[in-house]
Amino acid sequence: MSAPAVEVSDLVFSYGSTTAVDGVDLRLERGAVLALLGPNGAGKTTTVEVCEGFLRPRAGLVRVLGLDPVADGAHLRPRIGVMPQGGGAYPGVRAAEMLRLVAACAANPLDPAWLIDVLGLAGSARTPYKRLSGGQQQRLSLACALVGRPELVFLDEPTAGMDPQARRLVWDLVGALRADGVSVLLTTHLMEEAEALADHVVIIDHGRVVAEGSPTELTADRPDDQQLRFRAKSGMDTALLLAALPEGCRVSEPLPGWYLVSGTVDPQVVSTVTAWCAQQGVLAEELQVGRRSLEDVFLDLTGRELRS
Repeated sequence: MSAPAVEVSDLVFSYGSTTAVDGVDLRLERGAVLALLGPNGAGKTTTVEVCEGFLRPRAGLVRVLGLDPVADGAHLRPRIGVMPQGGGAYPGVRAAEMLRLVAACAANPLDPAWLIDVLGLAGSARTPYKRLSGGQQQRLSLACALVGRPELVFLDEPTAGMDPQARRLVWDLVGALRADGVSVLLTTHLMEEAEALADHVVIIDHGRVVAEGSPTELTADRPDDQQLRFRAKSGMDTALLLAALPEGCRVSEPLPGWYLVSGTVDPQVVSTVTAWCAQQGVLAEELQVGRRSLEDVFLDLTGRELRS
């Protein structure tokens, strides 16, 4: 039986006196997509860089395709693809030249011209890297990670800077990788992306795992954890609404003019909300009842305040 694509147990890594990763466990099965999520400074990029063999852990077990990513790096590198944040290409190199250079280092590469075309870069093949848009640089970086036919791909914020069309193209490509048996470890700040792509999600904060499971498991409805969303005039005083709702309900205005009622949402709660809006002389628009999103789960676990 094959070893997992990635297996991390009790990983610890420190920068001087600062512990960035403090006992992280995660497991990525072969042919699956794992999304590693966390706010800025949570330790996710450090965890990925340890798995890639760029950093040596202070403690813990790390195995990638059954190998030690540091001690067995020479044997492991030809089998993995890495898409880092920021691209990493020479500023003056042309897009197609960069991809051909990376392909020349692989034993059995994909056709660079085909990959350029698939990723919508044919019209920019002769454009210097520094003149590509941010989204085009990201797509070139992705092409470089895939051209060597890896068994495992590390994607760090793969669709940052991309327009919706390019983002969907990358999502389709990740789905095709999974279908071909390629394992993918993904980090992203886009919860919609993680929810759409991942078989398993691991959320870390302050260097520790705070939740894990499939997107469905993490967002599963509980009787006291439903949501009613609606749009109305911004800045309304919700104290009267909260007083009229059953105990345990919560009311917030996460965005101007968008209101959120959380708790047990039943017909009486819906009636109370619409009656309160009528008392305010406003109409509740785009009223929706549904489950929590992965973003809601993420914010509940890691907090809603901004982090530097």
